[in-house]
Amino acid sequence: MTALELSRLQFAVVTVYHYLFVPLSISLSALTAGLQTVWWRTGDPRHGRATMLVGKLLMATFAVGVVTGLVQEFQFGLSWSAFAQYYGDVFGPTLAIEGMLAFFLEATFLGLWWFGRDRLRPGLHLATIWVVAIGTLISAYVILAANAFMQHPVGVTLDPTTGRARLGSFGALMSNEVVVAAFPHTIAGAFMAGGALLLALGVWRRWGRATSSPADDAPTWRLLARVGAWTTLAGGVAVALTGDLLGKVMTEVQPMKMAAAEALYETTDHAPFSLFAVQLPGQEQPWSLDVPWLLSFLATGDPTATVQGIDDLQAQYATQFGAGNYTPWIPVAYWTFRLMIGFGVLATVVAAWLLWRTRRGRDLEPTGRGWFPFADRWLMRFLPVIPALPAAAATFGWLFTETARQPWLVFGLFRTTDGVSPTLTPLELWASLAGFALVYGVLAVVWVRLVLHVSRGDLVDLHPQPDGAPNGPDDALLEPSY
Repeated sequence: MTALELSRLQFAVVTVYHYLFVPLSISLSALTAGLQTVWWRTGDPRHGRATMLVGKLLMATFAVGVVTGLVQEFQFGLSWSAFAQYYGDVFGPTLAIEGMLAFFLEATFLGLWWFGRDRLRPGLHLATIWVVAIGTLISAYVILAANAFMQHPVGVTLDPTTGRARLGSFGALMSNEVVVAAFPHTIAGAFMAGGALLLALGVWRRWGRATSSPADDAPTWRLLARVGAWTTLAGGVAVALTGDLLGKVMTEVQPMKMAAAEALYETTDHAPFSLFAVQLPGQEQPWSLDVPWLLSFLATGDPTATVQGIDDLQAQYATQFGAGNYTPWIPVAYWTFRLMIGFGVLATVVAAWLLWRTRRGRDLEPTGRGWFPFADRWLMRFLPVIPALPAAAATFGWLFTETARQPWLVFGLFRTTDGVSPTLTPLELWASLAGFALVYGVLAVVWVRLVLHVSRGDLVDLHPQPDGAPNGPDDALLEPSY
């Protein structure tokens, strides 16, 4: 493998691994804040205990995410120094905001939330976790703005002397139409990830073989399972709606990416959406199972509209940018797009099933007979996989987003072949990749063990009260009701 190929592989490994923890940090911080807000308003001890559990999961995830984020920045400087040299002025402000503002907000106030549990007034203590949740959103937005620049460069000029990009308008960078569309889509996917984790843990402790907690904890585990299911379901619906908007923006700014996602070689009106395609012997183009007119509607909002094909776009780009291959790897773009959708839909279906089976106080029946208990047994059997469904959807989504942009690092301005560090050798890249893999393997074991340790323990109250005192933060509180 060449230095370019190894640099791309290394960046893919580092980024995909880091992004396993980013959505969890975003969603768990907001879920912790939401649960604590309900506890603060009602005094219901279920929500206080759930807050403490989710907060512990957040702290473990945040700590691992910090380490993986540092490795990602190190890898960027190691393997892509030529790209950093030319576009450092553009990414500098976004990375500064993410590191100096958003990260410090999250780290400082997460520490205040944890260590101030018995020292701060309940209302002030609640405010600290909301600051953490807001900080994660700021961090996500500015990083997505930097990525959106790579998809659709705006707000920059090229220095005629040095050839370096200069940021002309920070406002244009922050209001890029790609980041405006991608931000809600990404946040919705993040809530699917956090919701699926709580769903799995809640079902495991409430109805699974791990049910060894005190009887008083059972209502809290049931609450966590249903909160996780509602979060996953709502996130899945939001992902579909925001994904439709993002697809239309993508068609406008990167038509080749949409054509690659559908393996659409010929420019077509009333374009169908391909559900499944295979390459048959003797055929130049794959056989496809299609939904008529759907692609035109998804791409433009008009079922009769024309969608540009790969062949015409390749000829157009060759004329515009010079001779070369401007077509991404079509099988990767096609299948990552469908796997992204498929795993997301599957996670949403599992969440909807759990909500329907536990409606109006009903319980799962993983040991009974009949069709419903049979499905419940399968749900219990695949509990460890459920959090992986939205994680897989997010992973394939990012792989599609980045690989279907090739051969560009910054679309239309800077090619991937020009961005790799010029002095790196394949041996150095293999050695650093092995080092990253070793660090990430250790972190994976640590995170899983922390999550299992936290989840297996007994639940504790958010603000323990003396005997005979109310179970909440104020004088007038509702009594616990299950």
